[in-house]
Amino acid sequence: MCEKTGLDNKMTNITPETRIMMMRSADSKDGYRRQILAALAVSLGPFAAGLSKGYMSPAIASMQELEHTNSSFTVSDQQASWIASLSLLGALIGGILGGITMRLGRRSVLLAAALPYTVAWLATALSTSVDMISVTSFCGGMLVCCITMITQVYITEIAVPEIRGCLSSVSKILSQIGILISYSLGAYLNWQQLALVVAAAPVLLFLALLFIPETPSSLFLRGKEEDAADSLQWLRGPDTDIRQELATIRTNILASKQFNNGRAGKLKVLLSKRLTRPVLITCGLMFFQRFTGAHVFSFYAVPMFKKTFRMMNPHGGAIATSAVQLLASCLSGMLIDNVGRLPLLMISGVMMSIALAGYGSYAYYMAIFMNSTDLTQTEPAAYDWIPLICVLTFTIAFSLGISPISSLLIGELFPLEYRSTGSALATSFSHLCGFVNVKTAADIQDHIGLYGLFWLYAGISVLCLLFVVLFVPETKGREIDEMDPKYVESLCINR
Repeated sequence: MCEKTGLDNKMTNITPETRIMMMRSADSKDGYRRQILAALAVSLGPFAAGLSKGYMSPAIASMQELEHTNSSFTVSDQQASWIASLSLLGALIGGILGGITMRLGRRSVLLAAALPYTVAWLATALSTSVDMISVTSFCGGMLVCCITMITQVYITEIAVPEIRGCLSSVSKILSQIGILISYSLGAYLNWQQLALVVAAAPVLLFLALLFIPETPSSLFLRGKEEDAADSLQWLRGPDTDIRQELATIRTNILASKQFNNGRAGKLKVLLSKRLTRPVLITCGLMFFQRFTGAHVFSFYAVPMFKKTFRMMNPHGGAIATSAVQLLASCLSGMLIDNVGRLPLLMISGVMMSIALAGYGSYAYYMAIFMNSTDLTQTEPAAYDWIPLICVLTFTIAFSLGISPISSLLIGELFPLEYRSTGSALATSFSHLCGFVNVKTAADIQDHIGLYGLFWLYAGISVLCLLFVVLFVPETKGREIDEMDPKYVESLCINR
């Protein structure tokens, strides 16, 4: 009897955080397996996005070479910039649309967007004019933004902290696989045939979504407590005791609703530190992610390599870049939950700065050589490996740090009640920056040269490093708010 009393006293002294961890570990392997399967299912959305992202570079090259296409039209450089950038402008609208519709359920919106995304790519394959391609590019960008944004939120809400960063990287890895497939097939298929390949991926997403549940947080937020309990039980495993975690989520969501209902006026809620601080951090990271040249490499890889390679195959360079990006994304997935977010972001900033400065310097050397009449200078064909190494280094740095982590932080930093609004703001701002960057890259290059463009990107990467050091918090191992036993206490402090 005394032993039992002593054991009860010990259990009483256990903190709620430890109790949740003990309950999760009862059958953690089965729970992890189900979370991984759910993450893989929704990550077919980023896979489709990767196919569409990788499509642009070989497709634009194909459109600009009449002999490689069955169509009766070709595409100028300005038209190509509009086709590429309109997908990002559509994504700007898609971010807002996704934030509004996310309240209807994460899985529900993914299901609703999947098949229309296939239709958009079928329309691209059947396009008979530049205007029609531009329209389908805009619509496709709008739908794919909804899919990728909600995928990240879904993974954040279903995963336990121990594997959240790794599962978030799964979506990035599948996105990189999609890019690699598009680059590889783009060397052999014309733009219409490649569009048909992209159109098949959203169908796979739709079928996979039929076998996974809605997120518990989303169901609780809409008052469906029984469905939320069933969802959490499925995700954690049939033998896992979910009572403590379920009670924590319920208490925190109810407290959050009560807290927000007690605030005077919507403007005060929107100006709350609980919303503005995550918005500023995530939008800052999105700005640096877009203006460090990543989209320029993605959309214009083949045309850009044609300008700096003398002997190497530009398509081969694009494929090598995508393969390295895939490997770096896999490495990031292994490190992100062990090393932490901040160290990877800082390493990423340093490496990107060096790589972009090196690429700009080589482009400057090429410009001097092409304008020189000195026949004693060494032919630069022997130095094709220099720009390739710079691009590969940049790709590794980008995929290791800022690319996966900036998306992960959208789900981790925003409280549940602001997650749809905050995700929409950060994602829309990200694609606005992407649109401006892709559309103006050619114009900036005309004014300051290719070398000036990449020196500018190198300077922005240095500023990114400073921003990370000064403002970005470490979220490694931290519960998202509605699953955190200390969440109610934090609301009281903020009040």
